[in-house]
Amino acid sequence: MSNKIYPIGIQNFEKIRNDGYFYIDKTALMYQMVKTGSYYFLSRPRRFGKSLLISTLEAYFQGKKELFEGLAVEKLEKDWIKHPILHLDLNIEKYDTPESLDKILNDNLEYWESQYGTRPSETSFSLRFAGIIQRACEKTGQRVVILVDEYDKPMLQAIGNEELQKQFRNTLKPFYG
Repeated sequence: MSNKIYPIGIQNFEKIRNDGYFYIDKTALMYQMVKTGSYYFLSRPRRFGKSLLISTLEAYFQGKKELFEGLAVEKLEKDWIKHPILHLDLNIEKYDTPESLDKILNDNLEYWESQYGTRPSETSFSLRFAGIIQRACEKTGQRVVILVDEYDKPMLQAIGNEELQKQFRNTLKPFYG
């Protein structure tokens, strides 16, 4: 019997692997998903491992082969190519004003722009995001991986406030588009 402990509340794949927590290997399914499609929307109930999956995908697309030693994907993946990753986690803020969403989006965009550059003509969130994706691909020669966790949190927190929901929708729709 293994004396590994369960990673209750831990959603970071790298921490789980490095600290020896119990991990149920679903990396063969992850590999199959990665190799057979382009865009995925994963909707599952709360606490069903979506954030851990995003963390696992992030490590995989960063080419961190060492974290996958002994797991199914270690035998399946031959190349371990490092991709540019744009990870947007909307779980880190309380969304009670239009500015709260704008700040999170702007902070992420500024960080990515510091890595991949900016253009003066990119004035909206959606244009900035599209420009970052294009430049990240051009700079690295690899397809860009976009990971969004809790994509709907602003909308869910604005339930009951129709005006705020409308503002969030008007911000997020072109951004995700």
